Amino acid sequence: MKTAVYTGSFDPITLGHLNVIERSSRLVERLVIGIGLNIEKTGLFEPDERIELVRRVTSHLHNVEVRSFEGLAVNFVKKCNSKVMIRGVRPLTDIAAEFTMMMANRALDDTLETVFLMADGEYSHVSSTLIKQVTPLADDEQLARFVPVAIIPDLRRKLKT
Repeated sequence: MKTAVYTGSFDPITLGHLNVIERSSRLVERLVIGIGLNIEKTGLFEPDERIELVRRVTSHLHNVEVRSFEGLAVNFVKKCNSKVMIRGVRPLTDIAAEFTMMMANRALDDTLETVFLMADGEYSHVSSTLIKQVTPLADDEQLARFVPVAIIPDLRRKLKT
């Protein structure tokens, strides 16, 4: 695989996301992180802020590119000249939703392949929603078990904790 695309809202990026990004970057020549707008979710960080946060924590990965997109992920993957979409999955409860999304993507573009990577076990419970709940209550050392240390000040500022 030359190019793969990992899409998500990354609001905020977690250690689980970073785990999938680092592992995916070893499988391909170029990995594009697509930060999409989800109309069903109210964002904590603005899209430009999310791009900056993801770039900051992936700067050590020289084959990773971070971009934003609107609309269908399959269209974004095509714009990136890729036929491979990476999806990170956590607990088994993610599988049903991810399978549904994969089937919809295949219906929209039957040349697109989806590769599922399970986040390492220590991150299987970490979600952006959990981060938003834990941040006001946790100290920085505790929070660093869920998110990259480099974004903790940004989280604190956004959540005013």
